[in-house]
Amino acid sequence: MKLTVIGCGYLGATHAACMAELGHEVLGMDSDMDKVAILSSGKAPFHERDLDEMLARHTASGRLKFTPSYAEAAAFADLHFIGVGTPQQPGENAYDLTHLFSAVRQLAPRLKTPAIVTVKSTVPVGTAPRVRDLLHEFSPAGDAIEVAWNPEFLRESFAIEDTLRPDRLVLGFDTEHSWAEAVLRQCFDKIIEAGTPTIVTDWATAELAKASANAFLATKVSFINAIAEVCEASGADVTTLADILGHDVRIGHRGMRPGLGFGGGCLPKDIRGFMARAGELGVDHATAILREVDAINNRRRGRMVDLARQQLDGTLRGKRITVWGAAFKPDTDDIRDSPALAVAHQLHELGATVTVTDPQALDNARKQHPELDYIDDPIAAVQDADLLLHLTEWPQFSHIDPHRLAARAASPRVIDGRGTLNPVTWREAGWTMRALGRS
Repeated sequence: MKLTVIGCGYLGATHAACMAELGHEVLGMDSDMDKVAILSSGKAPFHERDLDEMLARHTASGRLKFTPSYAEAAAFADLHFIGVGTPQQPGENAYDLTHLFSAVRQLAPRLKTPAIVTVKSTVPVGTAPRVRDLLHEFSPAGDAIEVAWNPEFLRESFAIEDTLRPDRLVLGFDTEHSWAEAVLRQCFDKIIEAGTPTIVTDWATAELAKASANAFLATKVSFINAIAEVCEASGADVTTLADILGHDVRIGHRGMRPGLGFGGGCLPKDIRGFMARAGELGVDHATAILREVDAINNRRRGRMVDLARQQLDGTLRGKRITVWGAAFKPDTDDIRDSPALAVAHQLHELGATVTVTDPQALDNARKQHPELDYIDDPIAAVQDADLLLHLTEWPQFSHIDPHRLAARAASPRVIDGRGTLNPVTWREAGWTMRALGRS
């Protein structure tokens, strides 16, 4: 098939490459000329596992191309995916749909024949009818333009796997027998034939799918972190407790990871957007639990700062602190709402000299937090440090021999914010060790 992907950020570029991998002819469209140039060269403007190799292969074959032109995209195919960003509005919890409606308004006048516009962007429930109305109003094809909803469930650093081998495929339509369903089933035929559960539903249910999934995952993370506070106060070990809970098949181990909490561009934004839309619908009481989920998550960052102060005899001013981690999670360069950088910034504001290291995210971190110091080598970063904080669980960090570090540090003290360092090994190497959720 021939199809386009409108918006080639993290979601769009990944989707475009994966659709080419499925055998389709794909034209990615983005108004950012620099982004188009980078993608056309076979590279991604961000770090995602295996994506550069896939982009290079399919741009070289000609199966995948990129353009800044809406007119070219409209003429290329009759199936269009929209994957533009829907960030949180500045100073509010609600989604900012500016980019989505802008893309629809620019695409619509160029759609002169029947076409399918499939939205993948995460939105508040009730957005689909507004997209349909705009398309029908501004497109010469009028109501021959069909709107479908196909939410994404990507995990950063697993985005290709989650696109090609998803846990489920959700397709939302406004009518029970939409002709768009047959087209989208053809588009995803290899995924469906592989046995992927395929759920066909209405617009509203499809719109709620991504935010609801993220809200539940955030709740699970904040639940175990709330229990971690009780563990610290009582002398219990939250890591062992999480393992005990995870063996209950009704609960499961996935997502039951105590530590510094979640960040990134999805979970924080989606739970806040969910709350905002519930308030608009007059059912804000239904999402009251999410306010506490958000509060618990943010409280973990303050707890890490408090632990650092305790380890440094009550004062941070003038202390040298090394932070392992800048990305919000390992195997990405994404620093959006990064717990690690939030803690690093707070420590700097309280008078500490903070040095940050990360395998992928240092360039992005420097732009957002120029007040911090940065170094590429995690071992060299510990030189003369009064305290080491492990805040992003890169496997490279947990594989470092703590014996190599003890002599470099001014004082061998470490706080594990992610629970992946071996406490026995570190203590045997001479380190004083604390960890969130452990006595």
